[in-house]
Amino acid sequence: MPQSLARILVHVVFSTKNREPVLSPEIRPHLFGYLATVGRDLGCEVFRVGGVADHVHLAIDLGRTVTIANFVQKVKQTSSGWLKEQEGGPRHFEWQTGYGSFSVGQSQLEALLNYVSNQEEHHRKITFQDEYRALLKKYGVDVDERYVWE
Repeated sequence: MPQSLARILVHVVFSTKNREPVLSPEIRPHLFGYLATVGRDLGCEVFRVGGVADHVHLAIDLGRTVTIANFVQKVKQTSSGWLKEQEGGPRHFEWQTGYGSFSVGQSQLEALLNYVSNQEEHHRKITFQDEYRALLKKYGVDVDERYVWE
């Protein structure tokens, strides 16, 4: 086979350090655009970015030449520096150390895009921690919560 082809759809989730609610409604659209640009520069298709004051979700097609760990590390590293430089952005900003990444099938992509787009509405009813627990359960990830939150 002369070509290397891949379609790896992933739902990525990560929080601000200690789930601090520092992502203001004014900065979020700019942050989401920045995250998408960094992802695309890494060779990934970023379908959608969404979130609220204390966390973000990304719906991506992981590029053939990047690992999920490298993708998340680069996106978090560059956006952390970018956020600190923005007018009205948090001056002492950090993302949490960890992240969640969950594989998604093509038939689930539309539902994921809607889910990521509707984070504001979704979080009127549920906290990030409860949402994350539900995602872990949905995707069959066993976890010891002593090592999840920081």
